[in-house]
Amino acid sequence: MGPEGASDGRTTPNKGAKAWLKRIGVAGFLFFLIKGLIWIGVFAGMGKLAGC
Repeated sequence: MGPEGASDGRTTPNKGAKAWLKRIGVAGFLFFLIKGLIWIGVFAGMGKLAGC
């Protein structure tokens, strides 16, 4: 069997790490998306209060 068929456990931690990074990536994207939308709302509200 060649290296592509080896199952010595080297791929399992890599898959776990990729899944973990993907989860963090999605959470980070959502965090910054929501944060940005909140800031847009804050500045829009300040603009309305200032009468702009």
